Amino acid sequence: MKSDFSELDLLQTIEPKEIADESMRQTVEVLLNLIEQLQSKVKGLESENQWLRDENNRLKGEQGQPEIKAKNKKGFDNKHSSESERKTPKQHSKGSKNQTIKIDREQILEYPQDKLPEDAQFKGYEEVIFQDIILETDNVLFPKEK
Repeated sequence: MKSDFSELDLLQTIEPKEIADESMRQTVEVLLNLIEQLQSKVKGLESENQWLRDENNRLKGEQGQPEIKAKNKKGFDNKHSSESERKTPKQHSKGSKNQTIKIDREQILEYPQDKLPEDAQFKGYEEVIFQDIILETDNVLFPKEK
């Protein structure tokens, strides 16, 4: 809103009567009148826009965000007894999942040499574990007594 006041102050400092050229004076007066009309129209539209937003929120059942002041400063927690306890990070306890996986078979996949570029070199193997679920039928015939 401060920019609105400075623009109004700036517009009020313009005196069309001090302009010597008659056609220029009339042009400035017309433009100043147009600016005043547009400013009043903008203010009216802004208030209507705010009213429509409030009405829209009311119809949605929203009340808007209340302004609630916090009791304590943000970032300050009284649950810690000392500064060092607040700053020490918790230890990361997640280990490698691959250590607990039971390997059923080991298989080396051969890649066709003709699909490799000519300057490709073998650099060894990298262990990759692929997990898959196999569903098998287990049909059992039980003779039942009559």
